[in-house]
Amino acid sequence: MDVWELVAYEAIRDTVARYAHYADSGRFKEFAELFAPDGVLEVHGEAPLNGRDAIRLFLEGVSLDLEAASTVPIIRHHLSNLMIDLVSPTEAHGACYFLAVTEHGVDHWGRYRDRFVPDRDNPSEDRWLFAHRFVKTDGTVPGGWASRRTNQSS
Repeated sequence: MDVWELVAYEAIRDTVARYAHYADSGRFKEFAELFAPDGVLEVHGEAPLNGRDAIRLFLEGVSLDLEAASTVPIIRHHLSNLMIDLVSPTEAHGACYFLAVTEHGVDHWGRYRDRFVPDRDNPSEDRWLFAHRFVKTDGTVPGGWASRRTNQSS
């Protein structure tokens, strides 16, 4: 294994972890900056979000939905089974599962499918960013926040 591969694996792990922490703590500007400038966030069943501004605005809206539906508006995403496949020094693919917990307990769960690229604007930082993140919710707790949100948008 080459050194660049070790650096890439760790940088991608860091990006994935920051995604959950920034989303859960309302740090939406930093969240959006985990995506390449032309990065895409695609949530199954919704129009893809292209670019950092669209991604940030979407997450701000989701946060308002959570606040309106909760007495304690917290959410915690737990990630597991992260797989990273390095395609080349300029592209990697990833996959992992998520479990989201709100004030009432487990709320929804699913998976992420990702394509990563190095941060071209800051190559000396060895950061990898999301070029594309696909989010698929596999299940929701009946009556939970995510199931109510999904039913309202249907």
